[in-house]
Amino acid sequence: MDPEIRKPITELDMVGDISVVDGAASVTVKLTIVGCPAATTIERDVYSATSAVPGVESTHVNVTVMTREEREALTAKLRGGRAKTLQFGPDSLTRIYAITSGKGGVGKSTVTANLAVALAATGLRVGVVDADVFGFSIPGLLGLAGAKPTQVNDMILPPVAHDVKVISIGMFVDGSTAVSWRGPMLHRTIQQFLTDVYFGDLDILLLDLPPGTGDVAISIGQLLPQAEVLVVTTPQPAAADVAERSGLVARQTGQKVIGVIENMAGLAQPDGSILELFGSGGGIDTAARLSTPEETVPLLVSIPLSVPLRAGGDTGAPIVLTDPDDPAAAAIISVARDLAARGRGLAGRKLGFSVT
Repeated sequence: MDPEIRKPITELDMVGDISVVDGAASVTVKLTIVGCPAATTIERDVYSATSAVPGVESTHVNVTVMTREEREALTAKLRGGRAKTLQFGPDSLTRIYAITSGKGGVGKSTVTANLAVALAATGLRVGVVDADVFGFSIPGLLGLAGAKPTQVNDMILPPVAHDVKVISIGMFVDGSTAVSWRGPMLHRTIQQFLTDVYFGDLDILLLDLPPGTGDVAISIGQLLPQAEVLVVTTPQPAAADVAERSGLVARQTGQKVIGVIENMAGLAQPDGSILELFGSGGGIDTAARLSTPEETVPLLVSIPLSVPLRAGGDTGAPIVLTDPDDPAAAAIISVARDLAARGRGLAGRKLGFSVT
């Protein structure tokens, strides 16, 4: 398997000449680009697979690079012969969840990162777009700090962490660089993430939106009106006012708010009591404010304050993997299971069949 594209290298036309003479096997592998970051992994896996074939006594793997024509053929194959276009259009079966918040500091990105990993752990194919261009943090939270995407012609292959494909503007700039762009640049960046980045056939795409109701939220609404919205807030009653606005903006662009996640809900004490550092009731209040007579928006979960959750974010080790029994991890995993059970909706989608 190509570790970036997540398809067998035989399907990607990356295997060249093969010969076996008197037990000596020779296999030629064609990497997509010079300096391919997956080169060592691919060479090792090909060597292991070849050596395991009965009758092979020695193995040589000859590593080369695709020609320009071969790369063009590969990108055309991955796109299914279609011209470069938005990957997750109205006919896509991928469920898209936009994780939003009214203000910063509520743990939205931490929730997104752990939710993505928990979903991938159920066997789903998951991708994350870090749409918080100014305050990108997803790469660090998933242990991808310093990771760079691979570019094959005009196609970008996203880095993978914990079986989650990830793209972020943080992968294109130095860690200390401040991104200060106006609306058109922000829109173009999000559009490029959804057009040029090859995610493949995803079951779920998570979008980590910036806090508030600015340009990126509007762009996502225009580009992905079918996205469903999860609003993250804190228990502070005052936070409900701000959180409500992000959900209302999503509705204005045609998106559906499917639930509220309350983060930092309390800190368990040794005697079993809960210390409510940030108050209580904000999640329920936000859900009530976003509900309408036609549609009830539920409070999906209350995630307690957790030192391991914070520490996992600092080290790039999601708590849903390192300590799944932690109360915060268990809460996030419960949301992931609910989302995973929703499946990929077919209602109203074109299936591509024709009658002849």
